[in-house]
Amino acid sequence: MNKVVLVGRLTRDPEVRYSQGDSATAVARYTIAVDRRFKRDNEPTADFIPCVIFGRSAEFAEKYFRQGMRVAISGRIQTGSYTNKDGVKVYTTEVIVEDQEFAESKSEFEANRGSYQQNSYQQPAPSPGADVGDGFMNIPDGIDEELPFS
Repeated sequence: MNKVVLVGRLTRDPEVRYSQGDSATAVARYTIAVDRRFKRDNEPTADFIPCVIFGRSAEFAEKYFRQGMRVAISGRIQTGSYTNKDGVKVYTTEVIVEDQEFAESKSEFEANRGSYQQNSYQQPAPSPGADVGDGFMNIPDGIDEELPFS
């Protein structure tokens, strides 16, 4: 059985693109920082897990999920590989999200937002020679509309 459940904070706003073809499907990508249970030298550590979700759920993520927000996701792990433009084989691992939900209330997010930005997790830089592909865009912080929770 391939099933994963994670709770963590979004490292950036989700990025959405649309598939090509007659019936374009939304594809959202985001990364969540999942705290590790045990700390080394009293330093907080996290794993950065890339996630992909499709369809209306992808559009929901784009509309309501914001950097620093705590979310819970479940899905399956998918691995793959490709050869980058330099001829190097790159291995990938990501979670294909089946369910996603808020893991904190709007008021908790607003209260924690300042502390999250001050102590923001820094996603590790790619290893030398790695092709980061399309990556993630730096989208400015800010919630411009009401979130669908209280």
